[in-house]
Amino acid sequence: MTSRTPATRTSARVVLLDDDGAVLLWCGSDPAITDGTAPRWWFTVGGAVRRGEPLLDTAVREVAEETGLRAEPHRLLGPVWRRESLIHFNGAVMASEEFYFVHRVGRFEPSPAGWTALERRYIHGHRWCDAAAIGELLALGQQVYPLQLAERLAEANRVADGGPVPSDPHLIR
Repeated sequence: MTSRTPATRTSARVVLLDDDGAVLLWCGSDPAITDGTAPRWWFTVGGAVRRGEPLLDTAVREVAEETGLRAEPHRLLGPVWRRESLIHFNGAVMASEEFYFVHRVGRFEPSPAGWTALERRYIHGHRWCDAAAIGELLALGQQVYPLQLAERLAEANRVADGGPVPSDPHLIR
């Protein structure tokens, strides 16, 4: 038996914060599980880097595609965090390297107009969450990614408010 190393997927993710410090989270589930038993999980805006695309350009593109918001690149701060994980999704396993940017916006209603067919299958809704709301999701047994988001939300808000942006992204879970 041979073991294969899963393909690595590099992503730019964005912690979109409203004026009250809440983060926009998507609710999703694995589209490969079609019998209604797929667990739900919550995650930030973002997606895969295209070949030759800078991380910041990916972050701006993903915000536009997933929410309809046209973000100005100079207003996205970071990356402030980096996360590595092994992801089981849509019948595949991939090694994921995620870089997180921070961006403050007024609260808005995201538009799904730019979603791919896959996103339409696995995204079930959204919610603006502060740390307490993230705690409520966790108490209900729903996973939130990144795993340390609730405890790192204050840090993201400090960065969005003009605090220092780390020169090297902090490794998080």
